Amino acid sequence: MSYSRVKEVMNNISSEEFYKRIGKNVAKFRKEKGLSQLELSLEMNYKSISIISSAEICYNGKHFNLEHLLKISQILKIDICDFFQEEK
Repeated sequence: MSYSRVKEVMNNISSEEFYKRIGKNVAKFRKEKGLSQLELSLEMNYKSISIISSAEICYNGKHFNLEHLLKISQILKIDICDFFQEEK
């Protein structure tokens, strides 16, 4: 996804919808790569799944920050912009 497309998508979405989209995409790509929430958490040097599980579903307003997304994109070997894609 190009920067201009990301910018276009971001201009037409609320922050809550944006965080939910990112969470769904993280879950989708994590599952496609065959990683559990625990495995991803451990790869990110966390000892529990609470950050991953909460942010994937935006539980209590929890969401991924840029550092999380950078680490996850590196672990999953995907472009960080892929997290911003609309569901197809």
